[in-house]
Amino acid sequence: MKRRKFVAALGVGAGALAVSACNSKTDSCGPDGASGTGAQNGVMADKKQTYNWKLVTSWPKNLPGLGEAPERLSRIVKEMSDGRLNIKVYGAGEIVPALEVFDAVSSGVSEIGHSGAYYWKGKAPAAQFFTAIPFGLTAQEINGWLHYGGGLELWRELYDDFGLIPMAGGNTGVQMAGWFNKEINSLEDMKGLKMRIPGLGGEVLRKIGGVPVTLPGGELFTALQTGTIDATEWVGPYNDLAFGLYKAAKYYYYPGWHEPGAMLEFIFNKEKFNALPADLQAILTHGCRAVNQDMLDVYTAKNNDALVTLVEEHNVQLRKFPDEVLKELRKVSHEVALGISETSPLTKRIYDSVMKFKGSVVNYHAISEQAYLNARTL
Repeated sequence: MKRRKFVAALGVGAGALAVSACNSKTDSCGPDGASGTGAQNGVMADKKQTYNWKLVTSWPKNLPGLGEAPERLSRIVKEMSDGRLNIKVYGAGEIVPALEVFDAVSSGVSEIGHSGAYYWKGKAPAAQFFTAIPFGLTAQEINGWLHYGGGLELWRELYDDFGLIPMAGGNTGVQMAGWFNKEINSLEDMKGLKMRIPGLGGEVLRKIGGVPVTLPGGELFTALQTGTIDATEWVGPYNDLAFGLYKAAKYYYYPGWHEPGAMLEFIFNKEKFNALPADLQAILTHGCRAVNQDMLDVYTAKNNDALVTLVEEHNVQLRKFPDEVLKELRKVSHEVALGISETSPLTKRIYDSVMKFKGSVVNYHAISEQAYLNARTL
């Protein structure tokens, strides 16, 4: 055999061996014979199999903003999967109560949940850091920390023992401080105050002499109207108008020191998620990223019009917390967050990570975002 024919024959033989080796595996080969990601990140796609999943939430069905996010994920996933993954969304109380979403997904009652991580502080105190830290990160900053600052990896480590995979599920932006049935002129006015305020903000209220109460959104109006609570925070004008909270309290305070960027979560049952084909895992992952940004866009677009309605049509008294009150709240907030960080080594790592990120991003935002906003008002 001449050298040229021999080399050609050798090439064909090597190629056949390579194809044979690829076909003997459950995934496909990539460039240069490298294995693809199908078997690594999920089972191989079965284009005929369909999956029907349940998604439980902590919100009333189709609540503007919060309740629209899971519905949007359902639509995105159905379209991108060509109907192979169908997600039916259930509002609070339809399958499980609002504050039992975590357990429902962990136990496999539902494959997906949509809620706020600070509701689970009794199970993992560090979970609160992934919703909001008083005087902490804004929506833009917490997205940066989660996706490019190591936050998401820590979040997944925290939830791993519960059989859950968390993903960012939307952000409301800076919230309002809440609805009050009396004016707040000093920290003394908050002592003895029964207020619906979950998470770290509630712990701050407790430390200054108030009484924090955790209630799901659907119960707020009645509790405020009947005097079960004296005040409540919820989200901001867009949601607060929809709930009619202006009918139960007169004073509407800002800024939302307790939730400067309230991150919501999609949580997945880990076993069910890992059993999906890799392409459906990717659709869910990127669908969550899209919904996460979309929610912030919605609140940015809707809040001001709703605020105008509250003030001009419903005569709501819009008030700013006095600077001295905010300074004291900031001081106590730091003490509370630092104290919680010492409850476990993982909690400390999470706190240290977010504080380090905050220190770096605040320095830059002082000459970018903050400087620009200041300049715009000149």
